Amino acid sequence: MTAAEIDNRQHAFGDLLLSVIEETMRQIFKEEGAKVIHDFLKKQSGLQLKDAAEKPDAFSAALESLLGSGAKTIEFLVLKKLYRQLGLKFEEKKAYGFPDYIKELNKMQSLKHKLKEEKESTLTVKLSI
Repeated sequence: MTAAEIDNRQHAFGDLLLSVIEETMRQIFKEEGAKVIHDFLKKQSGLQLKDAAEKPDAFSAALESLLGSGAKTIEFLVLKKLYRQLGLKFEEKKAYGFPDYIKELNKMQSLKHKLKEEKESTLTVKLSI
């Protein structure tokens, strides 16, 4: 597997997470409120929403610094929606925070794509024989 393939997989997961975060923010805070949060994250912590997949710890900390305990509710809603879009059932785990779920999902999605590619590669080899 090349570095470019790994980057593409992470990019795809990051795009999905970004979409879910933006949608959740707009549903809760409407367009203007979501923009204020986006601007705060960018100005105060140097983070953009698109960085959440690569830097979930920093994203979570920045969101908490803005919203306090309300950040946990936002993160929970994002996770539920993200799991649903991935066709997975969200189950809360003790001592797990937003960053833990994101890291786990990122690994799962990467492994899923790797297995799919290996299966397709094996099938191609068999068909060419």
